Amino acid sequence: MTFELALRATEILLAIAFLQQSAEHIFGAHAAPLLFLPRAVLSIALLAGCHSPGVLMALCIHSLLILNRFQGPYNGGSDRMGLLILYCLCLSRWLPDGLPAQSAFGYLGIQVILSYFISGQVKIVNPEWRSGRALADVFSFSAYPAAENLRSLAGCPRLLWAASWAVMLFEVLFPLSFINPTVLIAALAVAATFHLANALLFGLNRFLWFWIASYPSLLWLQSRLFEGG
Repeated sequence: MTFELALRATEILLAIAFLQQSAEHIFGAHAAPLLFLPRAVLSIALLAGCHSPGVLMALCIHSLLILNRFQGPYNGGSDRMGLLILYCLCLSRWLPDGLPAQSAFGYLGIQVILSYFISGQVKIVNPEWRSGRALADVFSFSAYPAAENLRSLAGCPRLLWAASWAVMLFEVLFPLSFINPTVLIAALAVAATFHLANALLFGLNRFLWFWIASYPSLLWLQSRLFEGG
């Protein structure tokens, strides 16, 4: 994947993620609907490829208003990832061509790798995750709108133990997928499926869109480091 193609793919996917987030505020029952209207308009412009550097800078400035309104990334990890992608993209478009611009985009890829690895490392040292109890609690006591038939999974300890270890091992071993482009694509497909399952089961739809928006940076970085692309 070329640098320019990776940048453009990331812009398109980030615009979709921002549009989905903005729609929740504009048309839903969320706070500050008018605050997210400019983000929606700018996201449409980014999606259309209208002067991306200027649009990205405007989105960065507007993000400061949202951070001030909610006193930080109000939706936790997904908002932080969205801002990381936005700022790295903006730097990549405004910094000089060559190593400076590529370094900003490569930084995004490195952070995505670490996001999976650290998440797995935190889980694997937690005895409740190693025993499967953490997942049991998610299905038993979580406020997420899981269906009643899914809550019954809390009574399947062997299944939850296997699922817990599958998640932990995938996350801590994720950096190893970087050694081969085919393995990386397969790992990203598994990761996207994992995020999709979380979106369908628990309504964590923002994680799906924002993490997928970061994947072009991984595909480009892998080709840049290991294939000289």
